[in-house]
Amino acid sequence: MRGPIGIAHLRSEYGGRLDRGAKPEHARRGGGAIIRNALQQLEAAGLVEILMKRGRMLTGEGRRLLDRLSTELREELEKKHPELKKY
Repeated sequence: MRGPIGIAHLRSEYGGRLDRGAKPEHARRGGGAIIRNALQQLEAAGLVEILMKRGRMLTGEGRRLLDRLSTELREELEKKHPELKKY
């Protein structure tokens, strides 16, 4: 998660597509309440902080958690698939 990011950006990122029958499909935004509640839970856990009028951003603790989890996952995948070590 880079820089301050707002609910509107996340809604467009996690939205889907609208089936309009025979017409071409169009993009639809995702649910704002779901995203907002998830971010509020991350704030309560101390992983995300609000920047005034700019959106939300990861805290140092949140970045540390993501780095630790990604390293653990990478190590597990390398054990199963040794060819992934070069990445």
